[in-house]
Amino acid sequence: MTNLSINEVYAIGAPIVLLIIFFEVIFSSFTNKNLYKKEDTLCTAGLLTGNILMVFILKGATLALHFYLYQFKLFNISEILPIWVLWILTFVMIDFVFYFYHRISHRVNFLWAIHMSHHSSQEMNFAVAFRQAWFGPISKIPFFMILPLIGLDPTIVAVAGSISTLWGIVGHTQMINKLGPLEIFLNTPSHHRVHHGANKQYIDKNYGNLLIIWDKMFGTFEPEHEKVKFGLVNNVNTYNPVKITFMAWQSIFSEMKKSENLKEALNCFFGPPKTKIKEV
Repeated sequence: MTNLSINEVYAIGAPIVLLIIFFEVIFSSFTNKNLYKKEDTLCTAGLLTGNILMVFILKGATLALHFYLYQFKLFNISEILPIWVLWILTFVMIDFVFYFYHRISHRVNFLWAIHMSHHSSQEMNFAVAFRQAWFGPISKIPFFMILPLIGLDPTIVAVAGSISTLWGIVGHTQMINKLGPLEIFLNTPSHHRVHHGANKQYIDKNYGNLLIIWDKMFGTFEPEHEKVKFGLVNNVNTYNPVKITFMAWQSIFSEMKKSENLKEALNCFFGPPKTKIKEV
């Protein structure tokens, strides 16, 4: 149904991403912005390595699951819509599902334990986009399996998802100011800086990846006014990717052991984050 493969998307996107990171490093050096710190970037590399390994392990199985579920699709969308409309709809639906996945990842303790590593940097640069959770590829599966069930072609979903991921990188920068009319509907760098802020008014805001319209519709939008303080309310104070990956889990299990009954223990796991290093 599409001549574009995931490998081709990354073959095109990877050199572009490396170029913009190189440009940002040069910009940081010449303007004395100090946007990159060696230890922080190495930590990001460690987190990314674990994430890539997990993606490699699960990639085939996830695609196979989507093709299996596609047999039970509720709607024959591909037979109803022109291909170009199908592509647009796929991008929109991926972003819609991502919004709720992302929002829930901030509000459910065990999902926050996974996602927290992405917010653990006190820097904001293109490299931070690669600060991905080791178990993120697992936590996404239950959310995105809805896409083939409603009739979206798994091949298009896979390619469109890869392209959307590349857009997500663009938001992680301090070089780009506000983008005029694009601020109305796109999740721009300005909007995403807010999402990484520890400022009280910025906590748990702007969950979108490609679009900001979901945040505006569901009451989680906050514009960038005050200078953003990047990181967590209580920062991790370590550059060890293994510690960052498991520290919130350790806190959850510690709280569960102290629980007086099953209800309390389950609330430690499924309830809102108590030790959410970003608190509301």
